[in-house]
Amino acid sequence: MPIILWKIIVFHFTAIPAVSWCFLNDVNPEKNADIPAIAKYFSTKGRYEEVNPHLIEDILAVNTSVLQPPSAQCRQIHLTAIIRHGTRYPTAKNVKKMQKLYDLVRSGAPAKDSWLQEIQTQWTMWYTEDMDGRLVQKGVNDHRHLAVRLSKLFPSLISEEKLRGGLIKFITSSKHRCVNSTLSFKAGLTELWGIKDMEFEHAVNDALMRFFDQCTRFVEEVDNNPSALTELDKFKEGPEMKRVEEKMADRLGVPYSHITDDMAEAAFYMCAYEFAIKTVNSPWCRLLDEVDAQVMEYANDLKQYWKRGYGYDINSKSSCTLFHDVFSRLDNVVSQNKLGQQVTEAVTVQIGHAETLLPLITLLGFFKDSDAPTSTNYATQTQRSFRTSLMLPYTANLLLVLYDCGGGDIRLQPLLNEKPVTFPGLADQKASMPLYQDVKKHYRDLLQGCDFETECQIFKHPA
Repeated sequence: MPIILWKIIVFHFTAIPAVSWCFLNDVNPEKNADIPAIAKYFSTKGRYEEVNPHLIEDILAVNTSVLQPPSAQCRQIHLTAIIRHGTRYPTAKNVKKMQKLYDLVRSGAPAKDSWLQEIQTQWTMWYTEDMDGRLVQKGVNDHRHLAVRLSKLFPSLISEEKLRGGLIKFITSSKHRCVNSTLSFKAGLTELWGIKDMEFEHAVNDALMRFFDQCTRFVEEVDNNPSALTELDKFKEGPEMKRVEEKMADRLGVPYSHITDDMAEAAFYMCAYEFAIKTVNSPWCRLLDEVDAQVMEYANDLKQYWKRGYGYDINSKSSCTLFHDVFSRLDNVVSQNKLGQQVTEAVTVQIGHAETLLPLITLLGFFKDSDAPTSTNYATQTQRSFRTSLMLPYTANLLLVLYDCGGGDIRLQPLLNEKPVTFPGLADQKASMPLYQDVKKHYRDLLQGCDFETECQIFKHPA
């Protein structure tokens, strides 16, 4: 595993004001923000604050009572945190869609409303293709603040002593946005404790954090297979999406034929990026109402469900390497603890993508509904638990915390986005903190199988 020591933080910023790194007394700029009504439907383009609204008031607020170990003698012995990168710029592909919408609105729409006039006369297209998904200043802050909050939630694990002692490990995807999120997370800790005399290494490991690129069967059968997203394609042609497009055309005063599903998606992105990056309730948000946004969210959920979630078995099985890596580490911690040795890896921080988290969350069985979302059952899916807006905002995180409760009583608590969740099938095990051995028993088949090489190879049928 290559280890790279980074000493310089390089960010690609455009039109974003500098933000002070002295953050312990931050005045949260989002506190009084005018939040778009559709912000809670932004799927994987949403702010972390929409999932945890208390952070709008105090970005460093934590509620330690959510941990609730079964007895007072339980002590935290290990934390694995698998985290998505922070807020980023749009990808080049999305910028192209946004540019097409901007050109249409600027040249083809009669400016009959003040918000439309604002877009046409005051707003300029500042997104460029070379931004291509890089971390923004808000994304830097996302990870700095998360680091501080986790140090408050788990003070015995994320401590200055353990960081200096090399007991906190950092692993990242090779993508700029993940490396820079890792650097930002570390900066959050070093600034919290005023550490200036040491640098802390991180490992770049795409086999763990970008496993989806290396799973041949997933790449061929799902990622590069247009038919894998048939349900999404049908939904885009269906009545719900057509209604969104027609309403948008009416608001712009252009013919229905001018608004495609790509245009509707671009409007959704315009509102989402302006809000996530600049905390602005943009006039672009006026192109969609809440009903429209729910349809757009569903389209995004269809994409994630069929491409990364429960839609195909290989989606989750592509994460076998990461799954085994996590449980191997937990086993090592349990063994060291049992022998009375110091735990050599108190905390492991692994930073990747939405595409890293979702297959693993799926493999573990979280957020599985009785009915799969399809192109035709939108109306019955309003109460679905598979909602990427709640699961996978920027900086989404899956936390796995090991506790020693004495007498060989080792427990494992899962949290998603700093809130406890229960392992599916283990709901009766003392709320959200079952015995570690019961968790292993529950996932026995995956622990004994789920071999990445076997799952990801393509079986060629003889001619």
